[in-house]
Amino acid sequence: MKKIIYIASFLCAALLAGCDDFLTTESPDFSTDKYWRDKADVEAGLSAVYGQLDNRTGSYTVAEVKFVVETFRSDEMVKGQDVNNYPEWAALYGFTYNNENSSIKEYWMNNYNGINYANNVLYGIDKVQTSGEKMSADDENHLTGEALFLRAYYHFKLIMSWEKIIIRNEYLTGESQTHKALSTRTEAWDFICTELDKAGSMLPQDRPSSEAGRVTKGAAYSYLGWAYLTRAYEESDKKAEYLGLAEAAFNKVTGYELESDYGSMFDGTNKNCKESILELQFTNSTADGTFHKHVLHFWVAPGSMSGWDEIRVSDMMYNEFLKEGRIAEGNMYDARAYGSMMFDDPYYYEGGHILGYNYDDIYDENSATRYNYRKYMPSTWSDYAQNYVGTNMPLMRYANVLLMKAEVYNEQGHPEKAIPLINEVRSVHGKLPAMTGSDQAAVKAQIEHERLVEFTLENSRFYDLRRWGKLDEAMKADGRTGFSASTHSFLPIPLMEIQTNNEINE
Repeated sequence: MKKIIYIASFLCAALLAGCDDFLTTESPDFSTDKYWRDKADVEAGLSAVYGQLDNRTGSYTVAEVKFVVETFRSDEMVKGQDVNNYPEWAALYGFTYNNENSSIKEYWMNNYNGINYANNVLYGIDKVQTSGEKMSADDENHLTGEALFLRAYYHFKLIMSWEKIIIRNEYLTGESQTHKALSTRTEAWDFICTELDKAGSMLPQDRPSSEAGRVTKGAAYSYLGWAYLTRAYEESDKKAEYLGLAEAAFNKVTGYELESDYGSMFDGTNKNCKESILELQFTNSTADGTFHKHVLHFWVAPGSMSGWDEIRVSDMMYNEFLKEGRIAEGNMYDARAYGSMMFDDPYYYEGGHILGYNYDDIYDENSATRYNYRKYMPSTWSDYAQNYVGTNMPLMRYANVLLMKAEVYNEQGHPEKAIPLINEVRSVHGKLPAMTGSDQAAVKAQIEHERLVEFTLENSRFYDLRRWGKLDEAMKADGRTGFSASTHSFLPIPLMEIQTNNEINE
């Protein structure tokens, strides 16, 4: 990749910034005759489960797998020039992929690796409690809840991208167990929701700073609510029931607040803040020999910043950021525009707001673009200029809970209950006045706008569009002529899985 030295992908056995012991634990040997003796073994096993989160197995894979699979299929971005050098990435963008696509295969394998590790840990907890140094009831509950959540999370990631998946819920002792049929979508959702609900009942409400990044009740109930919200659209005969269950789950997400400095959640200056419910952890520190960094800053940066020009802001996304005009505090556009992208605006003309530089230092008449994303760039040029950066990536924020809860209320026919939640996000993050309109249609449109500007590059856009039944409409408007909802709403089962699993004949 350009002049940056490539470092081979490696298994990140642990990734929790702020918890050094957890970070530096080596990938354990799960051999049952040597392992699962005590709580320390369970903690080490869990570190390996966390290490698979969102393709965080190597410095490049979070971009080359997670973002290629999740972001390239959305209309919030345009592929940059360098993508043309990587045909399999371009295939995701152009919807010309097949079941041999390497990014799709790695995404599938990574999530099932995480599931397998979680199953090992659940087996190990039972072994410790029956034949090892028995843990306290609280420790057993918390660690079991953690493993259950992570197993459910990896299944959740899979069911969001594949129409059918394999439920892997047992410790593997022989090759025959690897041959397992695809479950129905309903069966998969039932399994995920049951796991998340159980995890939520076992996990702690919060954690000390030394355990920053490890999951809590809030994470379990946030994803449970998201799961039920998605099911409410997919299983229309049970819509009212699932909306009620989603509302109940979101009501259990407590103890969080919106962060007033929106951009700080993505530039490394405000990791694991009061809004963060689940966050993919990275760190600039390599003092202990570990390496937990990524290269996404170069993916979003233009060539004039020595960036790799992989992900550009789409015209639709740019226009959506600015569509309400200069109605924010200080005669500015929506504050989330400034926290998400660099663009031609007086704010960037002076003051060094682009990592110490001004707009004209970065862009001129020969620039390939006039605006670019800035999410996941560090806050200073000296940090940006490094080959790898340690900015965290929020996976679940309280703003998401508020806007999903608003969607639930609106779908239940109560726009008046949704509006205050929307306005809270607009005020704190956008520095904007209250929304206009009060009927169900107006609130639905506002939710769609808010989710787009709030979560750009946080990889929910494709799934939002599918939930709303708007994929065909959005892709057509974006000029993505290769897209068909009947073919591309879900990814194909990787050929590797079909060839090695005797129970799949797709």
